Amino acid sequence: MDTSPIGLIAGGGQFPLLFAEAARKQGRAVFAVAHVNETDPALEAQVDRVCWVKLGQLGKIIKYFKKNGVSETVFTGTITKTRIFKDILPDLKGLTLWNKIDAKQDDAILRAVAGALEQEGVQVLASTIYLQHLLFPAGVLTRRKPTEREAEDIRFGWKIARGIGSLDIGQCVVIRGRSVLAVEAIEGTDAAIRRGGGLAGKEAVVVKLKKPGQDFRFDLPATGTSTITTLAEVKGSVLAVEAGQSLLFDRMDMIARADQAGIAVVGVREQEDGRLFW
Repeated sequence: MDTSPIGLIAGGGQFPLLFAEAARKQGRAVFAVAHVNETDPALEAQVDRVCWVKLGQLGKIIKYFKKNGVSETVFTGTITKTRIFKDILPDLKGLTLWNKIDAKQDDAILRAVAGALEQEGVQVLASTIYLQHLLFPAGVLTRRKPTEREAEDIRFGWKIARGIGSLDIGQCVVIRGRSVLAVEAIEGTDAAIRRGGGLAGKEAVVVKLKKPGQDFRFDLPATGTSTITTLAEVKGSVLAVEAGQSLLFDRMDMIARADQAGIAVVGVREQEDGRLFW
């Protein structure tokens, strides 16, 4: 069993807390980097040590890891992406890296940060290393199955989501009647659902999947109770998520809420010939 210390670069949400708990159960000391105004302060009680940073303080992160003998880390949790326009405070190392990134999009930014860490001797691991059970399962998870019309929207939305993913725009689309009502960009999934669901009026179908070539080290698609709550608010009818390639939080509560709202939740797999099944 590996008992060396492990780093945790934490954003918001419950994922950092779940990872910290799982890593410590594996006998590893957890040295966390928490982001001001993003990371849940409750993380402090779940780790061995924590360093609070502002977005862009890469040099501070590297110094902290080196001081504590951390040679492996993970990225977990969410960062409100619109903060890059108003709440970023990079140190010299962070600013130097930022200016080298041509496209200020998710994958480009995260790959650049991971590359900088690995140049300093800190390897970035897959965020699911101790949490494989959180991967979205295949099949229909709710009492209600998608209707044939909804299934057509899933298949249509799948192609659109693959397309925007290949451009590193987002991971989610909102569909009704094989029409694209919303494409997720920097605003995030819940905002995209509200926008597209508002246009649909009712029966919106949400399709969410990983980007082609998605790096399992960061930015995996994630859904949970809040996703269903938002979809119920706009009277949406289906949530279709790529099975095995995304995270599912609060599974039992999420499914119960979906059943109550009459929403079908399905984990979708794509065969080699492009056909979908669930």
